[in-house]
Amino acid sequence: MSRPCVLITRPAADSVRLVAALDSLGFEALLAPLLDVKFITPAPVIATAGVQAFLITSANGARALAAALKNDRDLPVFAVGEASAKAIRALGFTKVEAAGGDVVALAALVAARCDPHAGRLVHAAGSVVARDLQAMLDAKGFSVERVVLYEAAPTYALPSQIVTSLLDGQLDAILLFSPRTAATFVTLATQAGCAEATSRVVAVCLSEAVAQAARALNWRQVVVAARPEQTALIEALAGILASED
Repeated sequence: MSRPCVLITRPAADSVRLVAALDSLGFEALLAPLLDVKFITPAPVIATAGVQAFLITSANGARALAAALKNDRDLPVFAVGEASAKAIRALGFTKVEAAGGDVVALAALVAARCDPHAGRLVHAAGSVVARDLQAMLDAKGFSVERVVLYEAAPTYALPSQIVTSLLDGQLDAILLFSPRTAATFVTLATQAGCAEATSRVVAVCLSEAVAQAARALNWRQVVVAARPEQTALIEALAGILASED
């Protein structure tokens, strides 16, 4: 009996553990990164004098911050979730705390842990942000500097293997991690002439905002993870496909 086939839309660097986790659960994973991530070069200079803490909202932000900042890795870092926290710890940052997986939770964590009068916060960001973390913290009296360290441009087309898998009914589910990747998939599937084939596929989404973008297509089912974390996304995937056995 063939294993259920799941499409991962994250960059390859962020998918290694996810592929292993899916394999251990009996899934076959296909990779089709929908965003092409590139660091800004030369990296912007980050002046750390007067910095209270760094904020990261993705593993790409963690890697970009580490590339731009050679010293001062003992400054506090607040990460949007555990995946980005693990990434920044692995790069030598020692004081790292993770929020609950979304920007609202990150803003709440920072407000609880930091003092608006103790120095500025630096958000290591991409060129496009889904939620305005700076505005959330500005409203609480913090001074936030958003430093753009990387760009994430949508890919131009779905890989031919993915198009074939969709058209042949070989794809069972797709994991979608952000509204932008969901919208990109909608665009690329439509351009490739395989949008109608998603009626046989389950869209497993990290949040309701992701699901809203995905619903531009007709899916077999749209499932939202119980928490905005990769672990919860895998749990949702396993639960929905197990219920269909």
